This record gives sequence, structure tokens and C-alpha cells, in this order.
Amino acid sequence: MEHLSGSDAAFLHLESPETPMHIGGLAILELPADYSGDFMDDVRTHIQNRMHMAPIFQRKLINMPFDIANPIWVMDEAIDIDYHIRHVIVPPPATRNTVDKLVARLHSSLLDRSRPLWEMHILDGLPVPADLPKGTRYVGLYSKMHHAALDGMGGQVLMEAIMDVSAVPRPANKRKRRREAARGDNYGIAELAASGVMHNISQSIKLTKNVPKLTSKAFEMLKKKKNPDGSNAQRMNWFAPKTPLNTTITNQRSFARFSIPYADSKKIAKLNNVSLNDVVMAISGEGMNRYFADEGLKVEEPMLAAIPVSVRPEGNVELSNQVSMARMSLGTNIKDPLERLQVINASSTHAKTLMSDVKSIMPTDFPSIGAPWFMSSIASTLTRARVANSLPPFANVLISNVPGPSITLYFAGAKQVSTYPVSIPYHGMGLNITLQSYNGWLDFGVISCQKLMPDIHELAQHMKDAHKELLELSLSAHAEASNVSAKTN
Repeated sequence: MEHLSGSDAAFLHLESPETPMHIGGLAILELPADYSGDFMDDVRTHIQNRMHMAPIFQRKLINMPFDIANPIWVMDEAIDIDYHIRHVIVPPPATRNTVDKLVARLHSSLLDRSRPLWEMHILDGLPVPADLPKGTRYVGLYSKMHHAALDGMGGQVLMEAIMDVSAVPRPANKRKRRREAARGDNYGIAELAASGVMHNISQSIKLTKNVPKLTSKAFEMLKKKKNPDGSNAQRMNWFAPKTPLNTTITNQRSFARFSIPYADSKKIAKLNNVSLNDVVMAISGEGMNRYFADEGLKVEEPMLAAIPVSVRPEGNVELSNQVSMARMSLGTNIKDPLERLQVINASSTHAKTLMSDVKSIMPTDFPSIGAPWFMSSIASTLTRARVANSLPPFANVLISNVPGPSITLYFAGAKQVSTYPVSIPYHGMGLNITLQSYNGWLDFGVISCQKLMPDIHELAQHMKDAHKELLELSLSAHAEASNVSAKTN
């Protein structure tokens, strides 16, 4: 039996109607003017032919008796393809905003746990750029997959299964019948209970071995660090400053998307000797500053970002989630954008150093005795008691940077123009900014609670403006430095 790991199961146990724990994406696809087929039929055929190539398509959950351990995955070959792949017409007049509102609404509903944890929605009627040949058609592919079933490695397997590098789909790999598929979910209570007990015992042994190392590392991280001159280094605050986004959220979502040239962001990074991720943090923090300023709010202390960090050992290809969370400063209390960028770089370097020290011993699986009850109680309490309204936030925003392909991809014969992530806000951290690089662009998906950010498109515009300003300042500073150097020589 394949039990969910502790980190995978946490996404299930912490889920509630107000906080769906699925991740998704909106891919904009282009069909040429001479296309005359039925794209919905093409998509159904495409997925059915490749369903065996990515485990998420056919795996469903079976709960343990009395929740004594995490659920297990079993194969479900009786897939209702019409349930999982749906056709949606964008309400006219179709604009970018109406498409984003539709995606936000689709992302608000929970996945059916009695089925494999995925859905795809083909969005018809998208607006088409005026400079394309007459008859060109744009369609959207909005997909959502439960985070318990899909991590970074699983996402890579999924993309390799369903995407192609040409408009003519490659032949699908030959289906191999899995031995466990014949059995499906035909397990007895005693068999499930015994498996759950053994799983808990094995995970307890693993965790016990790492406890001394984890404890030692925790105390080391709490010690004050020293600067090269012997003075105490500045330590990040225990908690982030409170903002209107760090509160209890509802089940309704608001979503916005935008793209910026990858080359421009790399140029900013190179000119300032920082990473691309530092540039992303800088424009996110400045965008939030400007958004709050529009609301008449100024956050005095530097806002903090939570960033997912992989703890996957080299060579590990398991499909379970193997990720932890680090924090870094966005330097939002510093006015000068270039100075702020250097502060962000120093903070991100420190965060990476800390995580590199602990990633080899960080547990991603742990005993699950009582975990379903305990975590579900936490999720219920956060919602009903509105605990996040009074607690200081761990971080102000979650920001994730997902590397993607640098070439054009195709799905069921249609060219993918762009791909925007649609991720997870949660109680106490009601804003999620996720981006993915694709074919020369950085595609951003910004998602929040509709009640907290009904005007989320304004944040997206502020981030774009901040990127443009940072590029101009970087070029200007570099040109000035070059002139000074030339005069000196």
C-alpha cells in the first residue's frame, strides 16, 4: 500500500470549504485559422491516450479505518472523463478581466475526494489579439490538481506526459497495466488497519533518529549571529507586521495575471549582481507597498515573504511533496529600489544558508496517529473562531518562483502562448504570488480572497510598474557608473 506522506496528507487535513488546497494553472492556447476540428474531443482523446503516463490521472484516496493513519493511494480505472474534462463558455463580452473572474470562481470550489483529484476546464470565447490572422482562436485550459497529489516532481511528470514540442502530438507510450490496478480499492478493514499501524511505527523510528539533530540545529538558528566586525547581526523579526491581508479568508477568490519579459528581469539581476528571484521579491514588495498606499495605509516595518524551498535529496524521484518553508525580508521599509534590492539579496542568501543546513534532516514524513483529527480541528478553528484575525502573521505573503521550459510547447495540437499559475491563499496569509518562466516570459498568477482584494488587478499593475521602474533605474545607475569609470581611466 502507498500511504500519503505526512506533508502530502497535511494538505488534505488542513483543507476546508474556505481554504481549498488545490493548485492550478491557466494556459492560453492558440488554434490556427485553418483549424476545423472539435477541440473538446481532441482534448478528451489526448488525455485518455496519455492517462497512464502520469499517476495523478488515475489515483484516488482510500481513508484508513478510524483515521489511524494517512490515507492510501489506489488505482481507479473507471474514470468518468466527461466529469474531469469540462467545457465552459466565457460570458460575453469576453475580456481579460472576465476570464480572470471565471478562473477565480472555478478555483473556489473543492475537488471531489471520491474521484482522482484533478479537473480540466476548456474555456471557449477568449479574446484574441488584433494582430493575429483572421480566424485565429484562443482557448483557455484551466486545470486544478490537489496539492496532496501533485508536487514539483509530479508536476514535471505531468507536463512531460501531456505536452509536446510540436503541433503534431507524439505517439503516446504504450500502456502498461499496473499490478495494483487489478485490485483497486478492494481492501479489508483489518488489512488497512494493520498497514496503518506498521506505517506509523516505521515513521516514528525515522523521526526519532532525527530529533537530536533537529533540536541542535533549532538552538543554533536561535543564537545571535555575528557580523565580521564582531557586532551582532540584525535578526529577522519573529513575526511579520500585521496588514489587511493577514486575516481570516472566505472561500471566494480574486485572480489577476500578467507577464514580463524574462530577458528584462535577468538584465536587472545581472546589473545589480543579484538573483532573478531577488528581482521577483523586489517588485512584489513594491507592488504591495503601492497597493496599500492607495488604501491610505503605510506598513512601517519590513514585510516578510514565505518562500517554498525544496528539501528533496539529490536523485530522489518520489512523487510526494518534499518542500519546506523559509522566510525572507522584502525590505519594504527602504525607499530606494536599488538599495532595497541589495537588502533582499542579503536576506535571501541568509535564508538559503539556513535551509541548506537543515534540508538533509528536515522530515517530510512523520507518524500520523491523530493527525487527521488534530489538523482538521486546527483548520476548523481557524475558520470559525477567526484566530488569524488576532494572531501575528508568520509572513505577509507567499511568493513562489517555478522554473519552466524555454521553448514553445503544444497541448492536443494547440500552441501554448502563456501559462499562469493559480495557487493557494490561506488564513493569515491571504495573498499568494506565483510565477512560472515560459518561452522567454515570466508569467505571474496573483490570487487572494475576493473579500480582501476585490481589486487585485491593481496590485498586478503596480507590480508591472515596479518592474519597469527597477529596470530603468538599473540601466541608469549602470550607465552612470560606466561614465565615472571612463573618466577615471
